[in-house]
Amino acid sequence: MHQGMHTDTERCVRAVQSKDARFDGWFYTAVLTTGIYCRPSCPAVPPKPEHMVFHPSAAACQQAGFRACKRCRPDTSPGSPEWNVRADLVARAMRLIADGVVDREGVTGLAARLGYSTRQIERQLLAELGAGPLALARAQRAQTARLLVETTGLPMADVAFAAGFSSVRTFNDTVREVFALSPTELRARAPKHAAAATPGVITLRLPFRAPLHPDNLFGHLAATAVPGVEEWRDGAYRRTLRLPYGHGIVALAPRPDHIACRLALSDPRDLTVAISRCRRLLDLDADPVAVDEQLRADPALAPLVDKAPGRRVPRTVDEAEFAVRAVLGQQVSTAAARTHAARLVTAHGTPVDDPEGGLTHLFPTPEHLAALDPDALAMPRTRRTTLTTLVRRLADGDLRLGADSDWPETRAALLTLPGFGPWTADVIAMRALGDPDAFLPTDLGVRRAAQALGLPSTPSALTTRAAAWRPWRAYAVQYLWATDSHPINVLPA
Repeated sequence: MHQGMHTDTERCVRAVQSKDARFDGWFYTAVLTTGIYCRPSCPAVPPKPEHMVFHPSAAACQQAGFRACKRCRPDTSPGSPEWNVRADLVARAMRLIADGVVDREGVTGLAARLGYSTRQIERQLLAELGAGPLALARAQRAQTARLLVETTGLPMADVAFAAGFSSVRTFNDTVREVFALSPTELRARAPKHAAAATPGVITLRLPFRAPLHPDNLFGHLAATAVPGVEEWRDGAYRRTLRLPYGHGIVALAPRPDHIACRLALSDPRDLTVAISRCRRLLDLDADPVAVDEQLRADPALAPLVDKAPGRRVPRTVDEAEFAVRAVLGQQVSTAAARTHAARLVTAHGTPVDDPEGGLTHLFPTPEHLAALDPDALAMPRTRRTTLTTLVRRLADGDLRLGADSDWPETRAALLTLPGFGPWTADVIAMRALGDPDAFLPTDLGVRRAAQALGLPSTPSALTTRAAAWRPWRAYAVQYLWATDSHPINVLPA
């Protein structure tokens, strides 16, 4: 683990001197002589070690008075993998800040969601990231603003509010302070892209740490796509998004060194959240080198890792939606689960317009589904009870599933629901909550793969053997699933 890596000066200097892109997002280099901060892989000639100081976040660099490097654009590096691996207060706060909570609800809203005082949260974030929640949210607003300035033709006033600034003046001041350029200068410097084919569509690149193996990631999303909400079209996974201010449609396509992302939003203020959710969906902030290194140490997994390094865990853009779909998928085929979900969408989803056709609805919220008639569900009575109890608990707010969920606590809460066994709780922990260590020892596909590899295939013996794969057992599941010829493992043509 690289936690607190910025304090290991010698290691940071080595990473900067070798321009090692694997550490982008883990720490930032501030250069005392020039007053700028860079990512470790900056192409410029590395400064002398005595002129470098290291910070854990872009926000900490900005607070210390450094400006973003114009060459390596440190604000566009992938996020720190720390927030995906940890379940503590700081990690949960960072996931919520990325989801725009501070911009919408303030620091008091952030604290209320986490169940701590604002002072405790400020103190912990400052201690670990060198910046409090407001500074971290401000750094994120600056990054969103830069993205809109450079990739869209939106008027600057619209950019300011879309990025979450309360006034055009604060937007101008922040951009100037962080990038040492005015918004107009930033736009003039940006590479000229062909004008967006469709007005209102924002096109951007989502960075990731290499390697990334897209087959099972996109294959899974495409093979389980719910008609009306998701589709695979022209080499991209497309879906509708329910967002805080409105809704959106996103298209995501794998490229060798980034994910191409096309976003159409009904309200541009949702941009930060939409990007954050797409990054979570595709697990783009993962540290594949650390994951694969550990799994490769097991001789049974090594050939699988060597054949296709960089597998990600396909996640979700909406935790409650995923939980509902996990229940619909209990003990039925992928095709049957899609059919059940499509019926719910048609009956209870919110209709949306898709200029490209194909997508018709937002997936229904738990509140919409709480009103459904259980007798209308074409499924066994016990599963109907499981579904109706889940949506009622979600709609009442008794059960909360989100970026800020405490993994062990939420898993325990799920297991108290009728019809929820370890498989359902763990698949939700793995794909909705993002727990990198969630494991599915009772899953048929996992057991079949284990048997074929000469691993123990009974759940308890397999769990014992898998202890060596911690904290990355969710990734081991991806490698095991991928040994099968199921469509979830194939990138659609």
